[in-house]
Amino acid sequence: MPDATAPVGIDLAATQGRTVRVLAAGQVLTGVAFGATLSLGALLAADLSGQEALSGFATAAVTLGAALTAIPLARLAARRGRRFALTTGNLAALSGIIVVIAAAATRTFPLLLVGIALIGAGNAGTLQSRFAATDLATTARRGRDLATVVWATTVGGVVGPLLLAPGELVGASIGMPRLTGAYLFSFAAQVCAFALYVLVLRPDPLLLAQRLDREKTASVADIPEADRPGLARFAMLAVAASHVTMASVMAMTPVHLSHIVAPDAVTLAVGVTIALHVFGMYGLSPVFGILADRVGRLTVILLGQALLAASLVVASLFSAFQSGVLVALVLLGLGWSAATVAGSALLTEATPLALRPRRQGRSDTLMTACAAVGSILAGVILGLVGYGGLALWAFVPVALVCVGAVVVRARAS
Repeated sequence: MPDATAPVGIDLAATQGRTVRVLAAGQVLTGVAFGATLSLGALLAADLSGQEALSGFATAAVTLGAALTAIPLARLAARRGRRFALTTGNLAALSGIIVVIAAAATRTFPLLLVGIALIGAGNAGTLQSRFAATDLATTARRGRDLATVVWATTVGGVVGPLLLAPGELVGASIGMPRLTGAYLFSFAAQVCAFALYVLVLRPDPLLLAQRLDREKTASVADIPEADRPGLARFAMLAVAASHVTMASVMAMTPVHLSHIVAPDAVTLAVGVTIALHVFGMYGLSPVFGILADRVGRLTVILLGQALLAASLVVASLFSAFQSGVLVALVLLGLGWSAATVAGSALLTEATPLALRPRRQGRSDTLMTACAAVGSILAGVILGLVGYGGLALWAFVPVALVCVGAVVVRARAS
């Protein structure tokens, strides 16, 4: 049945369904592109700098790039629509891939960080896809639609790291610098994502939602959206802190694996471990989205903290074993997924439409900026107390979210 509030000729349910499918397809493509950066960034940084302690600067650069561009891209989305913001991110990522390859060819560490930061800027656009899925979503399906788009990253995110070994072979055959072959696949995937958004993401979901909001006539049934800034701030904290925990441990995992795995098996071990970690991040996100819609956003955020805590315990106790690291990374991804899906849905519903792009941009900026700092510190901590000690330090942001949840529940009661 057509929505009575929709403009004539527009079926909102069908439009939302098509929007989610297009965004999901885009996530598959950008997931392939970003998966290589997650896996190779730390290894390239350690190789070009000659110091493992600086390997965390790769993740710091990608998160800093995302942090610096999240708010500008959110403002761009508010003015020009999601399509324009997403394609701008694609162009930044494409530029970054070219710069990274050039940095590896010239063995220039600072240039590598610039390229990775540009890829991070592209990831800021990718992150906004989850919010784009909520622009036209009903309250009852908001978590599910958001999680569907997050889940789609599973395909690309798992395939991306697994392309490291084939990418090295292809890259070597055409004379590319060491550790950069997989970026060929990343470049092709970003080009396809750009074309998809330009040609198929129509009508633009945010522009249509803004139009509906302006045209909505006052009636008894039309209750103004409430602004709950306190709840929105907690949602930002939950997303940012969970991301810091995940990024800090994940960023140092390739370096740690290079110490406990045979040299000729490092690339394969890193690829498989990161691929399964990415599967944990996105594979069960629809389940967490359904849970968030049914049992509440706060409950699922706390479930995410429990999974993160379990991951850190395993990483601390079994850091000397490749299987232990793998289990820890899967749990780490699952905890991130639960907290991010539920936290993003909570932020959206705690914020009126007119304020959403701005707060969503702030949330992504906070998330990525904190992760940048965490990644830099993670490299230092890894050098001082090892991988197991790093896992123990990562309990701090988990504890902060749990305390915040207690405060939020106390205020609501």
